[in-house]
Amino acid sequence: MKIPILTTGCSGLVGSRVADILQHKYLFEDLSLATGINITHLDELEKHIASSRADVILHMAAKTDVDSCEDDKAYGEEGAAWMVNVVGTENVVNCAEKFNKRVIYISTDFVFDGNKEYFSESDLPNPVNWYGETKLEGENIVLNSGNASIIRIAYPYKKDVLEKKDFVHRIWDNIVLGKQIFGVSDHVITPTFIDDIALVLDIFLERKLTGIFHAVGGESLTAYEAADNIGKVFGKKAKIKAITRSEYFQGRAFRPFKLALKNDKIRQLGIRMKTFSEGLEIIKETVK
Repeated sequence: MKIPILTTGCSGLVGSRVADILQHKYLFEDLSLATGINITHLDELEKHIASSRADVILHMAAKTDVDSCEDDKAYGEEGAAWMVNVVGTENVVNCAEKFNKRVIYISTDFVFDGNKEYFSESDLPNPVNWYGETKLEGENIVLNSGNASIIRIAYPYKKDVLEKKDFVHRIWDNIVLGKQIFGVSDHVITPTFIDDIALVLDIFLERKLTGIFHAVGGESLTAYEAADNIGKVFGKKAKIKAITRSEYFQGRAFRPFKLALKNDKIRQLGIRMKTFSEGLEIIKETVK
């Protein structure tokens, strides 16, 4: 018999792939706009959680468009970014406490300022844009609840793409079209293969782990290097021009310099997160 779990954001880029991989084992009860449920409406959310047999809520729903979130900052707590990432999270946590369910919260590398060589789970967050601020607020709400875990991910990409394209497939589309690609040379990222995130979540669901963990890829590199690797592994040379953050993101939300996250705690659980090159090798046959 499948194990029931409550989820939010199961139709998103990460959630859809996680559900696809783990559907043989878990019965996903999704609480999101895709199933007619708005997590910013507490009464509506409470009604559905109260009737569920699941003992855990996997909270993946978020507004993740960094630039759109920055635009929302002008509206403060009335903006969509705050409503979804903070109020929605607060509602999920309140319902979890009321009905004795634990929470697994998916967060982001953008809670950090990028001013260190590497970031571990013990480093203090210091977000530099509104998206990061709202996600950190969500983290604090989850931490205060006690019976919860926070899993930070970064630049997720996946093997199968139907409707929602990740950054790898968007770059590849431009390479195929022969378009000029501007690779940011001073923005370090840690791309994460979503299949590995699914493996991590399965272990967290089984072992009922709590605390903060970085479920990120096994290597960090610049956005320029990432684009170059995509072309090399997939077999078509990319037309890449190096560009700085200040040039590429001019007039947009500020991006941290170095978002290189350590995943030592995840490795101690016996999980080896794939490097970016390894992930690309797995998915390259699907882009031919």
